[in-house]
Amino acid sequence: MDEHIIQDDDEDRDAIASLSSVPPPQLKIHSYSQQLRATSAQKRFQRVRKHSLDDIPKAPGLFYNNDDSSEDEFFPYSSSSNNAPSAEEHIITHSQRLDQNLSLEGCPDDPRHCHPLPEFIAASGGTGIFKVPKRATVHPARPPCLELRPHPLRETQVGKFLRNIACTDTQLWAGQECGVRFWRFQDAYEPGLGAKVRRGDEDAAPFQESTNTSPTMCLLVDSGNRLVWSGHKDGKIRSWKMDHPPDDPSPFKEGLSWQAHRGPVISIIMSSYGDLWSGGEGGAIKIWPWESIEKSLSLRPEEKHMAALLVERSFIDLRSQVTVNGNCSISSSDVKCLVSDHVRAKVWCAQAVSFSLWDARTKELLKVFNIDGQTENRVDMPSAQDQPALEDEMKVKFVSTSKKEKSGGFLQRSRNAIMGAADAVRRVATRGAGAFAEDNKRTEALVLTADGMIWSGCTNGLLVQWDGNGSRLQDVIHHPCAVQCFCAFGTRIYIGYVSGMVQVMDLEGNLIAGWMAHNGPVIKLAAGNGYIFSLATHGGIRGWNISSPGPIDSLLRSDLAEKESIYLRQDNVRILIGTWNVGQGRASQESLISWLGSVASDVGIVVVGLQEVEMGAGFLAMSAAKESVGLEGSSIGHWWLDTIGKALDENTTFERMGSRQLAGLLVSLWVRKNIRMHVGDIDAAAVPCGFGRAIGNKGGVGLRIRVFDRLICFVNCHLAAHLEAVNRRNADFDHIYRNMVFTRSSNLLNNAAAGASAAVQTLRATNAAGVNAEETKLDLAEADMVAFFGDFNYRLFGISYDEARDFVSQRCFDWLREKDQLRAEMKAGKVFQGMREAIIRFPPTYKFERHRPGLAGYDSGEKKRIPAWCDRVIYRDNRSGPVSECSLECPIVSSILLYEACMDVTESDHKPVRCKFHSTIAHVDRSVRRQAFGEIIQTNKKVRSLLDELRYVPETVVSTNSVVLQNQDTSILRITNKSDKDKAVFKIICEGQSTVKEEEEVADYRPRGSFGFPRWLEVTPAAGVIKADQSVEVSVHHEEFHTLEDLVDGIPQNWWCEDTRDKEVILKVIVQGSCSTETTSHQIHVRHCFSAKTVRMDSKSNNYRKGQGQGGSLRQLSSSSDTTTDDSRN
Repeated sequence: MDEHIIQDDDEDRDAIASLSSVPPPQLKIHSYSQQLRATSAQKRFQRVRKHSLDDIPKAPGLFYNNDDSSEDEFFPYSSSSNNAPSAEEHIITHSQRLDQNLSLEGCPDDPRHCHPLPEFIAASGGTGIFKVPKRATVHPARPPCLELRPHPLRETQVGKFLRNIACTDTQLWAGQECGVRFWRFQDAYEPGLGAKVRRGDEDAAPFQESTNTSPTMCLLVDSGNRLVWSGHKDGKIRSWKMDHPPDDPSPFKEGLSWQAHRGPVISIIMSSYGDLWSGGEGGAIKIWPWESIEKSLSLRPEEKHMAALLVERSFIDLRSQVTVNGNCSISSSDVKCLVSDHVRAKVWCAQAVSFSLWDARTKELLKVFNIDGQTENRVDMPSAQDQPALEDEMKVKFVSTSKKEKSGGFLQRSRNAIMGAADAVRRVATRGAGAFAEDNKRTEALVLTADGMIWSGCTNGLLVQWDGNGSRLQDVIHHPCAVQCFCAFGTRIYIGYVSGMVQVMDLEGNLIAGWMAHNGPVIKLAAGNGYIFSLATHGGIRGWNISSPGPIDSLLRSDLAEKESIYLRQDNVRILIGTWNVGQGRASQESLISWLGSVASDVGIVVVGLQEVEMGAGFLAMSAAKESVGLEGSSIGHWWLDTIGKALDENTTFERMGSRQLAGLLVSLWVRKNIRMHVGDIDAAAVPCGFGRAIGNKGGVGLRIRVFDRLICFVNCHLAAHLEAVNRRNADFDHIYRNMVFTRSSNLLNNAAAGASAAVQTLRATNAAGVNAEETKLDLAEADMVAFFGDFNYRLFGISYDEARDFVSQRCFDWLREKDQLRAEMKAGKVFQGMREAIIRFPPTYKFERHRPGLAGYDSGEKKRIPAWCDRVIYRDNRSGPVSECSLECPIVSSILLYEACMDVTESDHKPVRCKFHSTIAHVDRSVRRQAFGEIIQTNKKVRSLLDELRYVPETVVSTNSVVLQNQDTSILRITNKSDKDKAVFKIICEGQSTVKEEEEVADYRPRGSFGFPRWLEVTPAAGVIKADQSVEVSVHHEEFHTLEDLVDGIPQNWWCEDTRDKEVILKVIVQGSCSTETTSHQIHVRHCFSAKTVRMDSKSNNYRKGQGQGGSLRQLSSSSDTTTDDSRN
């Protein structure tokens, strides 16, 4: 017995000596190896020799795929070769080289930090969710686009997020959290301003920005007065002039502004009569008559305060008008959106689960109805009585009601507490899912289409079509995600979804096309300059040609691919990943420097994963019941973050970007400051796997970042324990891989993004029926690189404790690898499918006695747990095969430079492991590519020919160009489509009104807001679609209009009553094709003559072509058009 102990101590001393950087003397083979050789070890060692990977000289970059059918391919020497060394020589040679690899004194100049290590590749990686995502020079699954504002890193947008967009004739305006900005279409293809603008806008096309204001909630284009109106979070409505000198770089200032609501102004529109309608919180709807706005606009700048006061006192509160004895006819929920029905002079107000329909002229409430089309007489106030019950579920109580329960002991009580918390989490999740099911029909967006129909979009992807009177016609679902926005152009309807999808429908609701426009929710769409512009929640703006998908896409795609060399860029980044099961202990600063700081001098990104940071039963229960423990981190978690930060020289060399804790799991990420500007968009995720998938004692936490516009995910895992639980470990990995959904931090997001994130997660959790697999790709499956690390708990099988200790002491890791459960499961394609791991050349990292250095520290207690490689780092990049060159088709190619355990760290029963990657990342210079895109648009003859075809406008004829009306008269205007192949989309606007003087002189024509009609004139329908070779009749009617006295601000106001006598207006009929970028127009002079005298009007030729890019008022044409030949007489 004593001799055995002495032998063991000698062996341990040899093991410790081998950890120095200088190779030790030739090792003797004795101890356990002699005993094994005396029995049946000879065959086993011959087998080791056959399978050894460690003694074979390998060329850099050589990868070993364990899916090979023949094991002989791993070893170049045949058994009969005279050059084959003996078994002992193999072990000794391997031992000497491993001694050097185990050194912790390495530096970046060490050759082992420069040459890639051989890798083992798991099977079954080319199919299903484990298939490497496809990448291409130009995305093959969507039309080529104009990146007006490329995706900015989210961290650069704090306080500057874009919320909405709108188009004028020549500009695209965007509302942001600090004001507004606009781009000129003529500058759309110009290079970015680089360092002249703040971070996030370096690659964007040149733009101009306003002075700082409260966050912009909505935008409205008023082409009649060359203004853009904006509603803001502070309750103000502001006006901005469209015409700004392009050479003035200074921020432009607002014009007229006034306090419209106490809370945010959520939506604003101009009615058919030029009045401005605004909607806010609590169902508030106000009207700001055009007469007061016009008078305020005419005041001098020094009278700005008086102008604001004039408008503020003129409002009409519609909610108060429909409230009787405290009962209001409309809902008290926030206004989602307002839509002006120019066809019938009505206004739609959409709230979460109800609609109200108003007469734009009389301002009367016409109808209130719900999402199912059922008319409602009264809307009850929402009740919050269920809220306390929900909060009660989140409270975890630890109560022992009898001595019998206490007799179970501490462990039993701890288990009961954890199981109780898990049950509470499941009940809350179930209730939350039920609440979502009840609200999945909430209206999110509303649009008026060219045929006069209204379409609404819901949180479950439901699209509902309504007629102009609020009758529900049909509903369709083309994509099972929440609808975020609409845009109508010509005879097409564009839908933006929370998933990033954009779809195109025809007027009947049939799906024409769809593509993933962004990697985040599409929160706004706008039409202008021949493009449909989409705004994503991260602030990126892309323009899609109005003919897409079509022949122009293939031309643009091929030409852009040919110009790849112009905009292709490559950068190299080194990434250090460290994993350590700390066993609820704490580490010294020296240990952390030894583990991380000593090898971080040449890395750009450091990722650290810890397991068992804190594992008390009470902590596990509370972290399960209160997710804020995970989001904010525990006090011990913060201690680890601060201590590791000191080891990495945080704030001087590195910057901490983010972390995520789930019970005892903690993952954190640091970035070197010199590459910080290229790294961002950090998102976090957590998936519990313990106790019914509800407790975080086992599970995974992840961080996702964008590096040079490529997504990389880091997942820290702690899988099921115990030797026999292989299938549970495999199932844990599969559960984490399928359910890890990355969400954004609430303090970095606008409301749209926060809602989007929840909707995506709910969609995946519910596994909605009919979801296309291509549409619900997993977050981890879509990343360009994924790294899993942590305590995977896979053990060595088919080997005893003594045998394992013996082979570890001999550094014979080649044979031990064959006994590794994880290697066997990866080889069988059951776990980490298609992923890679460097060949292990360090001792097993589990289980050790604390504070015992070297290999002598392996567990020698009663249980004598078999040493195992529990702590691992496994990854995949964009390569679909063993070797691939880095390109835009394979944008991330990584290799492992260092993979080792830190054997001198003794604060835990696990040894920390570190892995250093060298990653080459291919990406696009987006400013240069936008220039290339513009060059193709402007110079390619085939592209120009296709664009010229979009200028086609059907020929139309108007029956007259002059109309004379007396009191209550009606005249019929006939518009005929002479084309036999295309539909004509028309809209009628009022260019201005003037008073006819006694001498028959006509004063200047002054337009109302958005070219609205005067109140005495009714034009029905004012927009519509005319089929080929057909005509539509438009009623032009005079209606006496007497304004009733309204109490405004407590004072009777009727000064805006119009004198309808002897007025003349110019109506303009604007016509475009079903998908055309140009318009033609006809002018009709309409005179109201109060007296019976005959009025002669000169007939003038007024049919002229307006060759301009589509935008501004034309967008409103496509969004406000209506009727067909049959509908026009209704």
